[in-house]
Amino acid sequence: MKIGDKVSVIDDDLKGTILKIIADQVKIEDEHGFTYNFPKSQLTLIDSGLYENSPVIRKNESSKNVSKRHNKTPLKLDLHFQLLVNNSSDYDAFERLMIQKEKLLETIDFCRKNHIKNLEIIHGIGDGVLQKMVYDILEGLSNVEYDEHGFFYHESGRVEVKFL
Repeated sequence: MKIGDKVSVIDDDLKGTILKIIADQVKIEDEHGFTYNFPKSQLTLIDSGLYENSPVIRKNESSKNVSKRHNKTPLKLDLHFQLLVNNSSDYDAFERLMIQKEKLLETIDFCRKNHIKNLEIIHGIGDGVLQKMVYDILEGLSNVEYDEHGFFYHESGRVEVKFL
C-alpha cells in the first residue's frame, strides 16, 4: 500500500484513497471528503484492472429433474359414467352412482398411498346427485382441502382436492 492507492474497508461499506501511512495506521479519504483512520489489516487494495483480462465463461444451466410426485398438475378423475364402463345402458341409476362412488374412493386411496398432492374430480353438471355424493365423501375425509361452497359451486363441473 502506498499514498494515492484506492482501498476498501474489509468489514464496512467504505472506500477511499490513502492520504497518509504512519506505521500500522492508514488515513483514508472517502468520496465525500471525510477522513478515517484504520489499521492496515482492515484495508484491502481495490485493483480496477483485476477483472479486465479475465475471460467470461458462460455455462448452460442444467434442467432440474422434477419427480412425478412433486408434479404440480393434478391427477384427473372423470366420473362421467360412459368413461367408467363399456356398456353404460346396462346399469340403472343406483348402480351407476355406486360404481362412480367406488371409483372415487379407489382414486382417493391411490392418491394417499402414492403421496399425490392434487386431485381434480370431474363430476359434470347435471341434476346435482353425483356432485352431492362427491362433496359428501369429501366432507368425511380428513387432511384434505377443497372449495366447499365456492362462488361457482353449482355451475362448475369439477372440484380440486389437495391432500395435506
